Amino acid sequence: MRTHTQGNGEGHAPEARNRWFGLWDGYFAVSYAVTTVLLFTTGGDPLRRALAIGALTLAIPWYAALGRGLMLHGPAGRTAGPRHLTFAAGLFLLFAAATACAIGGSFALFAVVPMLMMSLPAPPAVATASLANLTPPAVVWLTGGDWRATLPLSLLGIALSVLLGQWITKVVRQSRERGELIAELHRSREQLAEMSRQAGIAAERERLAREIHDTLAQGLTSIITLVQAAESELASQPDLAARHLALTGRVARESLSEARDFVAARTPPALRESSLARAVRRQADTLSEQTGLTARCTVQGTERPVPMPAAVVLLRSAQESLANVRKHAEGARTVAVALAYEPHTVRLTVTDDGAGFAADQDHAGYGLRGMRARAAEIDGHATVDSRPGQGTTITITVPADPAAGTEPADGTGEP
Repeated sequence: MRTHTQGNGEGHAPEARNRWFGLWDGYFAVSYAVTTVLLFTTGGDPLRRALAIGALTLAIPWYAALGRGLMLHGPAGRTAGPRHLTFAAGLFLLFAAATACAIGGSFALFAVVPMLMMSLPAPPAVATASLANLTPPAVVWLTGGDWRATLPLSLLGIALSVLLGQWITKVVRQSRERGELIAELHRSREQLAEMSRQAGIAAERERLAREIHDTLAQGLTSIITLVQAAESELASQPDLAARHLALTGRVARESLSEARDFVAARTPPALRESSLARAVRRQADTLSEQTGLTARCTVQGTERPVPMPAAVVLLRSAQESLANVRKHAEGARTVAVALAYEPHTVRLTVTDDGAGFAADQDHAGYGLRGMRARAAEIDGHATVDSRPGQGTTITITVPADPAAGTEPADGTGEP
């Protein structure tokens, strides 16, 4: 289980909002500095100016402790919560106190109004900002000054507050939507990466399962069969038993070599040492030696280089087809293996005269499914034609463009 927020994409939305909010922090600092300098340089009672600066200075921790978080995440819905109202009321009181102490403190409106707009929903934000804009004329009127001179500026400030509020609300909404979109994209990317990883694991497991079935499992089956045959022949036919034991050792060595190579995902030894046709012919000869069946292997067309993926599919399909003959083709006497080189494909056909089965029913075991899967991976196809009492024919056709061939051919046309 992931313990960091970035793992589910939630950490990216705040990051997107923080990019633009850093600009606001800078603007707030500049507004405070300018207002403070203005209060220092204007005339009037020094004590009252100091009190005004103190009230504005208190707005900094008030903003940092409460307001910044509310502004960063925006107002919650259309109604203001207790924290939003508390921050807005405290900010207004500090501004009003600064303005009451020194009229120069009204310059802080440039920071107060945006903060109100970003921390409150639009209706209460506009109302509070309007009240803040009317505070300077009210202070002037209470102190006996000409409030009519400041009223137009306050009304203009209210109008600008409304426009500013609409703009800030739109910016905050777009920023939030952008942050949510970024978070969703990160979640989707992480989910896609996880799905890709799982698909890779599943594909590797499938590859290993096919390789184990086509090499180790078939080799162990042959070894068991040969050992059982040798045991029954030791007393009556020692020469034949010795031949079967020798064949057992050869199958064991070949299976060990195949296991090492498929773990390393390398070319099968049979295809490194000879051509595809010779490798298939050797599989047929091994079946004859192990079972006594008559296995014929023929090559049709002119043998040519075959791309290694296609050669591996055909060789593994030949191994599986001949293993199925040994295990399932009851009563079989002959097996015909044909390798046909066509202009853009190579076709392998394995036919036996055994008992057969109903191919239209779901009798396909792992071996037949594996053959179809192997062929499909390189845009080939595998078919099974069988009926009870009429034998079985397995056909594997794979694309093999001559220009893409990498397998060495002996050029004889016959293995």
